[in-house]
Amino acid sequence: MVVEVTLLVTHDPPTAEQPPLTRLLAEARQRLAGDQERRFRTAGVARVLRRPGRTTSVGAPAITFGEFLASVTASERPAGLIVMGSGAVPRLTQGDAQRLVATAASEGRRALTNNRYSSDVIAVARAASLRDLPPLPSDNALPRWLEEHAGYLVHDLPGRERLALDLDSPMDIGLWALARGAPAWARELSRRHNLSVPRSGELRALARDPRRELLVFGRAGSQTLRWLERNVRCRVRFLAEERGLRASSPLAIGRSAHHGPARADDGAPGNGALRPPRATLGRLIESRGPGALAATIADLADGAIVDTRVLMADRFGGDEAGWPTPEDRYASDLLRGDRVDDPWLRALTQSAASAHIPIALGAHTLIGPGIPLLLAH
Repeated sequence: MVVEVTLLVTHDPPTAEQPPLTRLLAEARQRLAGDQERRFRTAGVARVLRRPGRTTSVGAPAITFGEFLASVTASERPAGLIVMGSGAVPRLTQGDAQRLVATAASEGRRALTNNRYSSDVIAVARAASLRDLPPLPSDNALPRWLEEHAGYLVHDLPGRERLALDLDSPMDIGLWALARGAPAWARELSRRHNLSVPRSGELRALARDPRRELLVFGRAGSQTLRWLERNVRCRVRFLAEERGLRASSPLAIGRSAHHGPARADDGAPGNGALRPPRATLGRLIESRGPGALAATIADLADGAIVDTRVLMADRFGGDEAGWPTPEDRYASDLLRGDRVDDPWLRALTQSAASAHIPIALGAHTLIGPGIPLLLAH
């Protein structure tokens, strides 16, 4: 029996009311989504659904990713399903797409993702299982729920670091433009809007100098450390913190399948609570103030690549709803401090921008798959 595979792409289209960097990112994601849909059609997907990510209707409250996916699965009744966001895995190949389609079309409880601990694209066979999803806060936790609660065998696609690159910030477009095989439209967008990593030339020079030291801070993993050990001449101070920040939802991992469903309040003390986000650099900034970022880093290294989302989680908590706005985050990544409204993030950004040493700010793409792209050029 041939199993029909559906591709679900979550995408919030650009609007005239959005601030400029937010709209620019939405436009890039929309164009990428079109490229990905054509790739998956070629690989054998029979139906493509493009849906807004978390909103219901104008004025209605946002819903969680888990509620959204359970609702779509119940209404559309896909047999096999591939789920991805419109900014996900721009370096996906045709071979990757074919593997995902084959998994979604299989008979058993199988799933295939780019990263089981922080998923951006996932193929799920026997998709009816997703109707039982709890209100997971994001797609990152879905593989863990499938494995822990639904009895699925979850595997990773090859090329995990390549597929870790996402368009989560306009600066990520600039990083993607550095990659071999990036489309001409992405390179042109990066050039036209100056989306390259600020002070990247200084960071590359630092990486070539054995007398100097680079601080890498945030959700970086062992593969990034191995790349640094093999490809830079400088010393590296490597602080890997808060990996799984978005994927470690109690609803996905709070209880095993043998002990009943997890609850949103399972984080109470004594119930195996997940610790709140904390970061060593964040604790230093808390005591010294965000304007002391550059001085604090200069005590440790001659330059830095910093995952500011970990600092925001340390400062504002793990729920992104309480963080500075996306527009503020995007402007901060590009060191455009005059475009940042939040006082704490503006002071942090201006400190990095005016530092006598090069400091790059960004999100997971910068600190993970972005480092080889940034430093190898």
